[in-house]
Amino acid sequence: MTEIKPHEYELLNEIAQDSMVTQASLSDRLGIAVGSVNWYIKRLIHRGWVKVSHLDRTRLKYDLTPEGMSVFTQRALLYARDSLKVYSRFRKRAKLLITELQQKGVKQVYLEGDDEATDILRLTCIEAGIDLSDAPNGVTMKVVGQDYQVNTKD
Repeated sequence: MTEIKPHEYELLNEIAQDSMVTQASLSDRLGIAVGSVNWYIKRLIHRGWVKVSHLDRTRLKYDLTPEGMSVFTQRALLYARDSLKVYSRFRKRAKLLITELQQKGVKQVYLEGDDEATDILRLTCIEAGIDLSDAPNGVTMKVVGQDYQVNTKD
């Protein structure tokens, strides 16, 4: 796959959404200097991913070329694939932990955190019939890095 930098992808995304977008608005949306936007757009044009049309003396229109659309789509598909891999890894780990807790007779847990990985754990608990406590009381579970951590009060 063609190497694409994050700002290039973001620019392709913005141009795909609005071909009449200005460099100043791209600068604001992406939080980079107008000069950098100009440099990146020139790079995208040179790579054949974007074409520019002059509407008048001061107005430009940017369009993704078929090659640009292909690169943009490939990147989006890779992101989706990688996201599903992460989801699957967290989901498998959550199911394993919940099974282990059920075998130990645990019927209720407290989940610490509020992010996507915690949501996966929450869903797994609900599906397994594990009650979710509003306050820490016995078993607490949380996300630590790319894994779950279980703490028990004896």
